[in-house]
Amino acid sequence: MPLRGKRVAVLVADLYQELEFWYPYLRLQEEGAKAVAVGPEAVEYKSKLGYPAKAELGAKDIRAQDFHAVVIPGGYAPDHLRRSPELVQFVRAMAEAGKPVAAICHGPWMLCSAQVVKGRKVTSFFSIRDDLENAGAIWVDEPVVVDGNIITSRVPSDLPAFMRTILAALAA
Repeated sequence: MPLRGKRVAVLVADLYQELEFWYPYLRLQEEGAKAVAVGPEAVEYKSKLGYPAKAELGAKDIRAQDFHAVVIPGGYAPDHLRRSPELVQFVRAMAEAGKPVAAICHGPWMLCSAQVVKGRKVTSFFSIRDDLENAGAIWVDEPVVVDGNIITSRVPSDLPAFMRTILAALAA
């Protein structure tokens, strides 16, 4: 179990993209990490297709120093996540601490709100390219992009490369 002892927040809110939440959540556990579902509140959230995921912790119950990394899935959940000042601050604190901050699809919306993409090379689902560039990011169309501790990816089919990169960052 190469990631035993690592604790990773996987953010969740209503309208999350199923694969982009569950694939990282389960892969992290397979590698020995403690994946913790974190939402604005510690309640059950429904995916875009209605599949439930229960947040084990709410935004007011977390501190950056208690986690080794954060994963921000896409779908439309990031628009709900960034309405939580505590979650935005959590993502900012994780980024400023140099811990892996990984976002896929619409997940980089949280990176815009946390103001951690200025001058950074990133990718995302193509429709939020303007948002990222307006936040000062350098957007590219690649399956996975690493710029320092910021890891970004585009779509569910990029998940294998996204997770290999996250797992490598946590193992370093």
